[in-house]
Amino acid sequence: MIIKDQIIAIIAEQAMLEPSDVTMESTLGELGIDSLGLVESIFAIEETFDISVPFNANDPGDSDFDISSVATIIAAVEKLKTEQGK
Repeated sequence: MIIKDQIIAIIAEQAMLEPSDVTMESTLGELGIDSLGLVESIFAIEETFDISVPFNANDPGDSDFDISSVATIIAAVEKLKTEQGK
C-alpha cells in the first residue's frame, strides 16, 4: 500500500468515514477530527511508518508538521520518511 492510501485510511478511521470520503483537499476539521483524534492520528502515522513526527499537540500551529490538509500531511510524512531514512 502506498503512503497516500495508508494515511487516508488512518484519517478515515479517526473520522469514522470511508476512505473514499477523504479527499486530498480535506482538512481534519472538515472531516470532524478533533484535537484528540488528531493526536491519535499522529500516533498511528508514527507507528505505521516507523517515524518520529515533530508535532506539538499543545500548539499545533507551532510545528514543522503541516496538518492543514490531507495533502500536506502526506507530503510531510514522505519528507520525514526520507529524512529519517525509513
